[in-house]
Amino acid sequence: MMPAYKEERSIGGVIDALHEEGWKNIIVVDDGSRDRTGEIAREKGAVVVTHPRNMGLGAALRTGLKMALEEGANCAVTFDADGQHDPKAVRTMVDSLKDADLAVGQRYFVNAPFHKRFGNFWLNFITRMLGGILTDSQSGMRAFNRRALETIQIKSNRYEVSSEIIVQARRKGLRIKEVLVRCFFTHYSKARGTTIASGIRIFIGLVKLRLGEL
Repeated sequence: MMPAYKEERSIGGVIDALHEEGWKNIIVVDDGSRDRTGEIAREKGAVVVTHPRNMGLGAALRTGLKMALEEGANCAVTFDADGQHDPKAVRTMVDSLKDADLAVGQRYFVNAPFHKRFGNFWLNFITRMLGGILTDSQSGMRAFNRRALETIQIKSNRYEVSSEIIVQARRKGLRIKEVLVRCFFTHYSKARGTTIASGIRIFIGLVKLRLGEL
C-alpha cells in the first residue's frame, strides 16, 4: 500500500520492482497530485484511490489501510513511492508477522543526508517520550497483520502519523518488532519527505495528539 503525492518520476519503477518480487495486490493512494502519479500507477496495474486534494500522509495511510481491510487483506505493507525502499525487504516484513502484529522497518541508511538523520533522531526521541520505544519510528515501511489493521485507528492527517501508529500499537497491547531493511537515498528521494520545518510541524501535531490521548 503506497501513499503518493506528485511521484510521477518514480512510482512506475517502484511498482515494476514490486511486481518483479511477486507482489500483485498493490493499492496506491494518490493524495491530490496534479501530475500523472495516479495515471501511471493505474497503467502499471495498481488499484488507485484518489483524494480530490492533498490531505497529507496520515490521511493517505488511513484511506489505503482501510481499503486493504475492507478488501479482506490478512496483512498489509506500507511502502514509500519515491524509490527509497528495497522491494526485496517486503517478504521479510510479511514473514516477521508470524510473531508480531506490527513490524516496522528499521532502516539501514545508504548515503542518508545529515538533516534527515538528525531529524529522525529527534523524532525518535519524542516518540519514546510518548510511549513508543522503537529505534526508527519514522520509517515508512511497516507491516500490519489483520489484528493491527482492525485495532489501529489513524487520526492524524500528516507526518506525525508515523509516531501515532507506534504509540497506538503499544497502548493497545499489539506485539511490535523492528526488522532491519535497506534504504536508498537517490538525488530524487533526498529532496522528498520531511524537512526541518516539517519536523517542527510533526512535533506540534504529536503534542496535539497527546493532549487528545491519541
